[in-house]
Parts: sequence; C-alpha cells; structure tokens
Amino acid sequence: MTAHNKPVNFPHISTRYPLILASASPRRRELLTQIGLPFHSLTSDVNEKSVLDDPLLTSRVLAEKKACRVYSRIEASWVLGADTIVAIDGKMLGKPQDCQDARRMLSLLSGREHRVITGFCLLNPSGTVAHSETVTTLVRIKELTEQEIEAYINTGEPNGKAGSYAIQGIGSFMVETISGSFTNVVGLPLCALTKALVSAEALKCFPLPT
Repeated sequence: MTAHNKPVNFPHISTRYPLILASASPRRRELLTQIGLPFHSLTSDVNEKSVLDDPLLTSRVLAEKKACRVYSRIEASWVLGADTIVAIDGKMLGKPQDCQDARRMLSLLSGREHRVITGFCLLNPSGTVAHSETVTTLVRIKELTEQEIEAYINTGEPNGKAGSYAIQGIGSFMVETISGSFTNVVGLPLCALTKALVSAEALKCFPLPT
C-alpha cells in the first residue's frame, strides 16, 4: 500500500463534485451505486495485457494507467482506476478471448483455490496519486464436470469476466469457499476503497450523510 501527500483544499466527493470511475465495468458501477457514492464513469481504453510477471504489480500498474488516461481527458476531479486479475499456478487469467479460452480457464480453476487480485488507484484533482493499493481474496472452486463447464459457458456470463466467471451471478454455483473481500472478487474492494477515500480526504466521512 502506498499513500502520497494528502491533498489540501480539494473539494470532497459529492453530487456536485462526483468521483470519476475510469471504467465501463457494470459491476464496478453497481458497487459504487450500492454504497451511495456519487460518480460518473468513463472508459479508459487502456490495453489490459501486460508483460509483467507479478499479478500484484500488474494490477496496480494497470489501475494507475486507467486512472491517468481518463484524468488526461477531464477537468480536475477525483479519479478512480481499478484492475482485477485472477491468478493461479503463477499464471494470470484475464478476460477470455473466446469459448475455448473460457473452457481452458474454468478447467484450470476446477477443484482448486486461486487468488483474485484487484489493484486500485486514486488520483486527486491535481492528477497526483493519492492512494494505490492491491487487495487479494482467496477463492476455491468446486470440481466442475465438463457438462457444468459447457452449460456455464453457454449462458454467456464468462464473457468479459476475469477468470471466466462471475461470483455475483450464475457463477456463484461453483464457489465453495471464499477468504477475504467478496466485493473484491466482483471488481472493487469496497471496505479498502472507502477507507482510502477518507484517508486521502476525498471524503470527509463514510457513509455519506443523507
């Protein structure tokens, strides 16, 4: 975890001064809406492929790149970038390219524990990194039959999901155990995020007054 110089006299996030989410992910939008945080979302269009071998470093670097890309296109605002990676056996599993790729990932995860790592980066309105962090959750997937894998792929849900599954959707049927933040697996570790927003003085307090 890193925290840089705290901002001075920047407006707090509010309905008049919303957070900018550097992501088009519907899961991340739903999570921020769930906790009542005012925000707008913009797509970063950052290439999520990385030559880095370390998933922790990769998620943080990509999160910062996404935040910086969006910040360069807007007026001064608080900006949040995030990137989620599934890791197992030293391999990083991103979003599947096609059904065959989804089949490969689900077969690899079947009957085993893997890590879900989300890196997030908060830029203050001057464009400085106010907070950068990674959060890891351990998830164990049950033994999956070929029929279960094929039926799940046919739902279309694996598309666009890191590791080819959605814990908050149909994919919940395959999750035996979870150790750590549930929302981290969905796409944003809300506990760590709200702590960071208060610590960086993007929020005066949380939950927000009604």
